Amino acid sequence: MNIYVLMKRTFDTEEKIQIEQGEINTDGAEFIINPYDEYAIEEALQLKEKHGGEITVVTVGEEEAEKELRTALAMGCDKAVLINIEDDVEEADQYTASAILYNYLKDREYDIILGGNVAIDGGSGQVAPRLAELLGIPCITTITKLTVNGGDVEAERDAEGDLEVIQTSLPIVATAQQGLNEPRYPSLPGIMKAKKKPLEELELDDLDIDEEDVAAKTKTIERFLPPKKEAGKILEGEPEQQAAELVSLLRSEAKVV
Repeated sequence: MNIYVLMKRTFDTEEKIQIEQGEINTDGAEFIINPYDEYAIEEALQLKEKHGGEITVVTVGEEEAEKELRTALAMGCDKAVLINIEDDVEEADQYTASAILYNYLKDREYDIILGGNVAIDGGSGQVAPRLAELLGIPCITTITKLTVNGGDVEAERDAEGDLEVIQTSLPIVATAQQGLNEPRYPSLPGIMKAKKKPLEELELDDLDIDEEDVAAKTKTIERFLPPKKEAGKILEGEPEQQAAELVSLLRSEAKVV
């Protein structure tokens, strides 16, 4: 079984993001594997343990993403590919990533392509479905269980609080939701082995892609932090007085009733 995992390098969720002149200041910031992509990596590892095969983890980004790719290799992936766009693409969006991944994957053999449901920095959840559309294969999002039996697939997916069961056949693209599994930590032997595992670095020229063909379809005008919340009000008096004052405030200040 040939499994590819789409991985993104994102800010550590516990880090405080600094905005300067409408841009994110990355100096000194900590980066990690997108947490939802960790579920995808773990699912790929479990599929390999059950069915055999090979796992290749792929990311579109900058040279610094090599650290996160090495972490994926230490978890147990077999190969890693960094498609470096640092010198070729000025602005990238979900269209850019999916178009580049399509050009990388279109002539390769794959059974399952896994990715995270969303990236915690953007949260659009568009890359994997866009890729599936370009490849012309089924896409199942927000999966919480995946069963492969030969060429048949059954997946359970989170459908806004309900459970949906989908049956299809390989090849597929699937995105991992929290609850699918519990990602493993890289072991010391895994970390040592990761140093010897292949990590290939490609650029757009290697994929015969012109920058214009993958130019972003969207543009970020400005980034800013939400305004600070004002201090809350404490209502005094008897419950009846508090209720009356609360209704008055909801009408006059909050304007929600």
